[in-house]
Amino acid sequence: MATCRAKRCVLLLCGDYMEDWEAMVPFQALQAYGVAVDAVCPGKEAGDVCRTAILQSCGHQTYGEWRGHNFKLNASFDEIELENYDALVIPGGRAPEYLAANGSVVDLVRKFSETGKTIASICHGQLILAAADYLKGRKCTAYQSLGPVLVDAGASWVQPQTLADCVVDGNLITGTSYQGHSEYIRHLVKALGGTIIGSGKRILFLCGDFMEDYEIAVPFQSLEALQCHVDAVCPNKNAGDICPTAVHDFEGDQTYTEKPGHNFKLTANFQDIDASTYDALVIPGGRAPEYLQLNPKVIALVKQFMDSGKPIASVCLGHLILSAAGVLKGKKCTAYPTVKLNVVLSGATWLEPDPIDHCFTDGNLITGATWQGHPEFISQFMALLGISVVF
Repeated sequence: MATCRAKRCVLLLCGDYMEDWEAMVPFQALQAYGVAVDAVCPGKEAGDVCRTAILQSCGHQTYGEWRGHNFKLNASFDEIELENYDALVIPGGRAPEYLAANGSVVDLVRKFSETGKTIASICHGQLILAAADYLKGRKCTAYQSLGPVLVDAGASWVQPQTLADCVVDGNLITGTSYQGHSEYIRHLVKALGGTIIGSGKRILFLCGDFMEDYEIAVPFQSLEALQCHVDAVCPNKNAGDICPTAVHDFEGDQTYTEKPGHNFKLTANFQDIDASTYDALVIPGGRAPEYLQLNPKVIALVKQFMDSGKPIASVCLGHLILSAAGVLKGKKCTAYPTVKLNVVLSGATWLEPDPIDHCFTDGNLITGATWQGHPEFISQFMALLGISVVF
């Protein structure tokens, strides 16, 4: 493996049925901030896929599970050179249950712990740390059902009060679940020597039922981690209400597949929104824009942001709303290829998304084709907002 040329490099330890958000959100957020991230899995190579799992409370005595996205690895486990990395990140989900029994994984964690560098682990990832005998005398939290085994491993157990709780003990960062990603990722950035410049922006996300799962979660939590005030609203819904999301993935068919995603909790009331109090607007893709484009209040909101010259970031099918609002005329933009007709007919100049993760900025408008382009999408959005992470 070549020496990492980025200022900071992180190793992401993956496995089949790791929790979907707990892998992808830190993976793409850190890249957007300028950190190189290598995702590896024992027995797999760069380009291989790890299946993910969506773990979520469904009103039962424990969480439910169903299939998430396919996560593509970008490095090979057998080629890891630990001296290249500044931190190790371990997602939760079910993967740690079997990774904790893998001698190569345990050996890797032990060797990494000997370097004194940062280790960040969330949810069930702490099982691997326990197997590596890393937790003795250390304060840590985790998903609450792990308490007994972590106590037996010698940890100084911190009972989580909420699913967003995080604990820092020296070079160890532990989190309870993906609900705490904003704090978890912020602690990791600080441990890597990063300083957030330009925080405090107010950003509005325009949500709807069956918006794409990653396209809401990754930018939302990435911006929260940068200490921005982020609100998510949906017409005819209020703060605390849920929008179900859709997992859109590319699995060899002529178009993407769709599966149920996480439930996303809204943070504000749509009817109370004052666009003048926000610095920018984000429009996720998925199926939600198909019906949101028919809502006059949504159209009026988008026009207000565009007329004010404030940044608007739209990804995938989100451009259906921009097209319906008539704000694309004279703009250069890209989108998921099936939206090309809408973009061209609305008077915009079409920019081919080649490769599919390429994003474009034209004035106050940032456009992307799919969630694969999130690192570039978020990075360009940060630039318009005057936000940066300096190492």
